[in-house]
Amino acid sequence: MPYFTKAAFVLFGLILIGGCAKLRSGRTRRWTGAGEAHKHGAGARAPPVTPHAPHGPIGVKRAEERGAQSHSATSEIGLSLLSKKAVDMTKTRKVKTDHLLRVDDHDFTMRPAFAGPAVPVGVDVQVESLDSISEVDMDFTMTLYLRHYWKDERLSFPSTTNKSMTFDGRLVKKIWVPDVFFVHSKRSFIHDTTTENIMLRVYPDGHVLYSLRVTVTAACNMDFSRFPLDSQTCTLELESYAYTDEDLMLYWKSGDESLSTDDKISLSQFLIQKFHTSSRLAFYSSTGWYNRLYINFTLRRHIFFFLLQTYFPATLMVMLSWVSFWIDRRAVPARVSLGITTVLTMSTIITGVNASMPRVSYIKAVDIYLWVSFVFVFLSVIEYAAVNYLSTVQERKERKLRERLPCTCGLTHPDDMMMSNSYSDMDVNTTGNYGLGEESGDKRERILVQLALGEQRGGGRSRSPRAYSSIWIDTHTIDKYSRVIFPGSYALFNVIYWSIYL
Repeated sequence: MPYFTKAAFVLFGLILIGGCAKLRSGRTRRWTGAGEAHKHGAGARAPPVTPHAPHGPIGVKRAEERGAQSHSATSEIGLSLLSKKAVDMTKTRKVKTDHLLRVDDHDFTMRPAFAGPAVPVGVDVQVESLDSISEVDMDFTMTLYLRHYWKDERLSFPSTTNKSMTFDGRLVKKIWVPDVFFVHSKRSFIHDTTTENIMLRVYPDGHVLYSLRVTVTAACNMDFSRFPLDSQTCTLELESYAYTDEDLMLYWKSGDESLSTDDKISLSQFLIQKFHTSSRLAFYSSTGWYNRLYINFTLRRHIFFFLLQTYFPATLMVMLSWVSFWIDRRAVPARVSLGITTVLTMSTIITGVNASMPRVSYIKAVDIYLWVSFVFVFLSVIEYAAVNYLSTVQERKERKLRERLPCTCGLTHPDDMMMSNSYSDMDVNTTGNYGLGEESGDKRERILVQLALGEQRGGGRSRSPRAYSSIWIDTHTIDKYSRVIFPGSYALFNVIYWSIYL
């Protein structure tokens, strides 16, 4: 070693200097015996006198003292240098990690037991949080602690206490670690605040624990055919990228117990039902078979949010459209504006729900409910259009009949009472005013009686009054039937819908 060589040369030089001093003095002296050399200086040889040294016994004595002091200083320098070198020897490279684990003595680009059996690598995962579930992007974001367990005899080291050594991510770059990646991952990263969240723990027998904290966003194939009354199962998959099952065998270290979750994990729209693990082989036509580990978790959607935001508003709009059945058919602005408002509101609800959903090619459960509700609202508008059209047709027929027959409002025919009884239960609003001004309902009924009698006399053929009353359509009858048919049909639809999807 360089330090030992330098120390040896210094020691050898000091020995030579001491030997020369002994030859000059003619007697044995110790390195630190400057006082003794002065005391026994009678037989000592005086050192050469410098030009500035005074002549005589005093000069010789001073020269000897200076020589003794120089030798003492030289010896002290040598001893201090040796002591410093001895202290530095305790900080040799033997106690460094690289030398203790013999990192430089092995090629860690190759896996442990290269060309031998597959390296078993145990895995366990602790889920820290489920950050988000996105229906639009069909993915989820999860933060987890990923731990690997394997044995690499190249990292074994002697230890009397059998204690492990823990390192950070700087040593990970110098040794072999499993190349596990997340299948179907969109984005992932290792946390690096305040330093990289990586831990490496090495045991004396070569067992290694490698842990890191990762946030990953992975794809999740969701089925929205029952949305929002659905349950989704998402999977996070782990696999070695380079090593097939012949080189590396991934397995769950403790079965289902290898996956643990935080009890505080919760989502706003989902209820986490269960987590479980599984494993199987994955085949790639170009590279071969690989061990793949699965983290499966099932989520059930909370329905209460959608009841408040979607189902209740849609139901209220349908019920609001039924109000038009109780409004007079002659109040055209009221019934038309009510129908148009409910139709536009239902369109807005449908658009808002679809805006937060992916564009799938199949019908969702919420689509069925909203579109059936939309049809009920639309039919309420069509119902009033039918009532208004039939009323217009009736008015035209009455107008033509009045133009053909004179008004015999004061007619007292024997059959008058009979015809009046036939139409006595007709509503005043059934026929309308039709130019009669402020005439009473009895007088309008007499017009119908006269019309029926005129047809009997003109045709020369007797007809029953019921035959003539059939040509008059009571427009209020449609509204009366709608008041029962619409709510009953919608209630039946709700019973069928919720019994299927709940």
